[in-house]
Amino acid sequence: VLFPRFGPFGEHAVNASWIAVQELEKLGLRDDVDLHVYEVPVEYQTVQRLIPALWKKHSPQLVVHVGVSGMATTVTLEKCGHNVGYKGLDNCRFCPGSQCCVEGGPECIDSIIDMDTVCKRVSALGLDVTVTISKDAGRYGDTSHRWGQQTHPAVPVPFGLSS
Repeated sequence: VLFPRFGPFGEHAVNASWIAVQELEKLGLRDDVDLHVYEVPVEYQTVQRLIPALWKKHSPQLVVHVGVSGMATTVTLEKCGHNVGYKGLDNCRFCPGSQCCVEGGPECIDSIIDMDTVCKRVSALGLDVTVTISKDAGRYGDTSHRWGQQTHPAVPVPFGLSS
């Protein structure tokens, strides 16, 4: 299982997604599951090189991209990722001129992971965490490589920083 998580950006000196994934890395998964955690800089061009390289290196069965959302009040499981509408500058002050992260890529890519079932199962565990589903993950530049085998949870800032 590959867990790329995003590094600091904008006003987020510490990305809450790092805190969440760091805890998972400490706990680990089952003994028969290889867990690979990487920090991904919030830089369009670095992401374009790094994510395919990680796929090639590990050939994962599952990739869980973990990001942070200042708007989320729950852990949000994303059903899809978008390729168009990139308007924000990355940490290098770069933004694709076409506002597409992957030139010629599809506008939207849906995950084949049944997020509704995942959400129900997590909710049934009785944890003190609310999990919801979204179909607006933002943009998929980081996740465009084999999206079907991936999920993209967004960690709310208060959850990540307080847990």
